[in-house]
Amino acid sequence: MRIVAGDFGGRRLKAVPGMQTRPTTDKVKEALFNIIGPYFDGGQSLDMFAGSGGLSIEAVSRGVDHAVLIDRQYQAIKTIKDNIAVTKAADRFEVIKGDAERTLERLAQQNQHFDLLFLDPPYAKQKIVADILKCQDLGLLNPACRVICETDTHAALTDDIPGFKMTRQQDYGITVITVYQKQEVGDHA
Repeated sequence: MRIVAGDFGGRRLKAVPGMQTRPTTDKVKEALFNIIGPYFDGGQSLDMFAGSGGLSIEAVSRGVDHAVLIDRQYQAIKTIKDNIAVTKAADRFEVIKGDAERTLERLAQQNQHFDLLFLDPPYAKQKIVADILKCQDLGLLNPACRVICETDTHAALTDDIPGFKMTRQQDYGITVITVYQKQEVGDHA
């Protein structure tokens, strides 16, 4: 596993030990960022189930100003911190150990807002639509926020989420990437 492109491109990343997380492959990560980027002019990203931190680190490498990474697993947090150290830009990341839903409320109280939302929950615990709507209800998503979901082929995400438009869905073997764009009020294009 490595950082594919950008300021930190080519640097190696660790995977979380054990079977609790499954890292995004370099091939899927590269395809995902070609869909949503490939580069960014600033902004903030939020990764609710960060695992190894690879998606957020890639986003910052490609120009996102700051990333917030949440995971509840001790081994994941340790791996994220090790992977961030590889970037030598730790100040561009905030790592939070805890339950994603409770953490969202704290981020809302801190008046944080995000341009990218990464959702790659454990496959058995996917409630992606509910997570998107919770972020929306808490006011965490900027007007043009993009939501990037990584699921297995059984997830069958809907294209009917109030306030969001599915802009792309792509299969990569057992992995499916779905991208939603937050819609402005009155924007139904």
